[in-house]
Amino acid sequence: MDNAQLQTHDRFGVRQKTTLMANQYVVTTARPDASAGSDGEVVAFAQQKRMALKEQVTLYTDESKDRVLCTFEADQVLDIGAVYTVRDEEGNPIGSFRKKSVASLLRSTWVLEQPGTMELAGRERNLLVAVLRRVWEFIPVTDFVPFIWPYHFDFTEGGKRLMAFDKKFGLRDRYVLDIAAPALDRRLAIAQAVALDALQSR
Repeated sequence: MDNAQLQTHDRFGVRQKTTLMANQYVVTTARPDASAGSDGEVVAFAQQKRMALKEQVTLYTDESKDRVLCTFEADQVLDIGAVYTVRDEEGNPIGSFRKKSVASLLRSTWVLEQPGTMELAGRERNLLVAVLRRVWEFIPVTDFVPFIWPYHFDFTEGGKRLMAFDKKFGLRDRYVLDIAAPALDRRLAIAQAVALDALQSR
């Protein structure tokens, strides 16, 4: 699927695949029954190396990894205050995102920017779930037990929701990404969606 076709889609499914050396994410177009776990065409495949000093993730157009869809990379080694620049397959910047450290102490908050078009503020929808997630992370015996309760993010501009990222209930990380902004670059939105899982515990 080329970028022009990708831009016509407003809903995507995201699922994580866990391997020994990397976290992998498969992004598909979402069928009408996406809530039931039905995936459409694969549009992106992301791979995140574990224990990397500086975060860098490549998103390919599919699992063959023959063609790059986009990349995102931190501008510094430390995650605190890092800005992640998203670039197209030729290395040209198409936008960025960053986590707001202070606001995220209670409820994870992100800023997604597409220069000349929009700047979206994204944060966890449910404050209670956000607090429970933080309590869960501090319990030693839960190190290898995932927090299975769904959490969701809303990205807004001027109080209007333009993007939503909803986690589905279950042991495996599965999400639905909904976009209500025609001008938002789908590559940028997909990169942010992957980061919401890959970087969420940081």
